Amino acid sequence: MPIPPFIVDLRRSVGTHELWLPAVTAVVLHEGRVLLVERADNGRWAPVTGILDPGEEPAIGARREALEETGVEISVDRLAAVSVSPRITHVNGDRAVYLDLTFACSWVAEDPYVADDESTDVRWWPMTDLPPMAAHMLAGIEAAASGESTPRFVR
Repeated sequence: MPIPPFIVDLRRSVGTHELWLPAVTAVVLHEGRVLLVERADNGRWAPVTGILDPGEEPAIGARREALEETGVEISVDRLAAVSVSPRITHVNGDRAVYLDLTFACSWVAEDPYVADDESTDVRWWPMTDLPPMAAHMLAGIEAAASGESTPRFVR
């Protein structure tokens, strides 16, 4: 589902005003490749991302998003980075800034496919040949693939 129901309800009250929202990025790695989705809203490639539901534990949210968007089962291995997204204006005019928790994840089972209407393509990309994407998305992938034991924080 592209916009969580609680955001739809909130937008009825606040319109397109900028919101501060908690989000997760699941960087799913397997055999030197990363799982990416081509977003339906802007046509850009990105790791699996999503807004956390109220009260949802972030690692559970990352796992849920991967299953909902790509049909794959993952393990959430570690927190790789904590960052704030750039200010985003979505194609519908909604504005937001996301507190993003990026997780390094491993593929467990199932072949990826476009599992919802948020994406137009899903595929594995070699880490050495990634498609063009936003700088903050590349930074999250790099943090997840680094093997570092502590999360990165943008200072």
